[in-house]
Amino acid sequence: METNWILFYVTLICLIINPITAEIVNKNVERNLDIASQLVKTSYKIQVEETAGKPLKEYEFIVKDPNLSFISVKDGFNKKPTIEERKEKENGLKRYKIKFASNAPQQTLLIETVSTKNILPYPSEIKQNDKQLVKYVGGLYYYSYYQTQTQRLNVQLSSSNIIAHTQVRPFAVMSNKITYGPYENVAKLTDDELFVHYENQSPFLTVNTLERTIEVSHWGNIAVKEEIQMTHTGAKLKGSFSRYDFQKDGRSGQSAVKSYRTYLPASATGVYYRDTNGNISTSNMNQMRDSVELELRPRFPLFGGWKTQYVLGYNVPSYEYLYNSDDDYVLKMYVIDHIHDNMVIDEAVITIILPEGSSNIKLEPPYSIERRPNSLVHTYLDTVGRPVISFTQRNLVENHIAEFTLKYKFSKVSLLQEPLLVIGFIYIIFLLTIVFLRLDFSITSHSHKD
Repeated sequence: METNWILFYVTLICLIINPITAEIVNKNVERNLDIASQLVKTSYKIQVEETAGKPLKEYEFIVKDPNLSFISVKDGFNKKPTIEERKEKENGLKRYKIKFASNAPQQTLLIETVSTKNILPYPSEIKQNDKQLVKYVGGLYYYSYYQTQTQRLNVQLSSSNIIAHTQVRPFAVMSNKITYGPYENVAKLTDDELFVHYENQSPFLTVNTLERTIEVSHWGNIAVKEEIQMTHTGAKLKGSFSRYDFQKDGRSGQSAVKSYRTYLPASATGVYYRDTNGNISTSNMNQMRDSVELELRPRFPLFGGWKTQYVLGYNVPSYEYLYNSDDDYVLKMYVIDHIHDNMVIDEAVITIILPEGSSNIKLEPPYSIERRPNSLVHTYLDTVGRPVISFTQRNLVENHIAEFTLKYKFSKVSLLQEPLLVIGFIYIIFLLTIVFLRLDFSITSHSHKD
């Protein structure tokens, strides 16, 4: 018995002198890297553990991609933890603090990120009949502040034509997939390079500027107009373009963009598609169950470095997007629409024109934006002008298709303004006509008797 007590006291003294320190470790990390298009889409499944058995409350997540566009986080219970971007940066890295919704010593994180312009054409110029090759440079290991016990990386490519890639064992190549790992006991902040050089013929279309104007009318219609400037940002065309070879040989200009699909709301009507030369007739419109599919075909195929610009417009009924209770109105619409698959938008400028007389305007965006000053625009039958709300955002992808909410007040009496103006104008015309007909403007001569 005395021996057991002695061991107990010795153990207690050791714990007091050298207490167990809490440490966060990544027990297992599964990364799926999709570089089959012009976007880099990465999904993470991270199993995190607090070694001291204490509740795990926070986790630091690092993003190395320099052009991160979108990030979303869920936990193992399909709940959304709180995510906060840290303002201070280390070597240009983006750092996020994730706060878990539940307290437990073991947590699972499901993270998705999308970045742009990290897949570059290599070589940067190709001839018309050449294949487009690209390169991707990223991280082989999961870059983390914590030690990772086990990790694996799956790389999805657009083609089985792989010119070169990082070869750190164990790895396996199967058609258009490369699997790296499992790698065990990787130290924190380990930064080894992943390089992949492969064939990628997917469209590298970048919307340089999108000017989206939404004009709201309380007479049952919302008009949407998009002015788009677009560039093929893939490998530039080297030499001259031969339309004869392009039409004769199906392998000619494989990386060129001949057409793409845009999706509009199912209730869209009066759709038009034109450029500086006028209407573009080389397009098809299909009415689908939940959308309108537009197959847009530019006047010429877009090769690397080539640009195009056009205007796309349509109308939708206001009752699908505009809600009201007495004088309180709420407008809910998407910030952007689907322009093409795996789209990249460098800058989007959204302008919302409300009816004249709108007041107490409040905008609730789905994510951070840059507000522009409110202004007024004058159109027909306006007196003081219509309120204009404008905002902008950069580096957008398809994940940013989300609804904004715009709240404002509008008196129903103001609806009578335009009809009364029209009636008054017609009344004045009739009044002037009557006065004009009753006046005698003729020049006559009168005879005078002597």
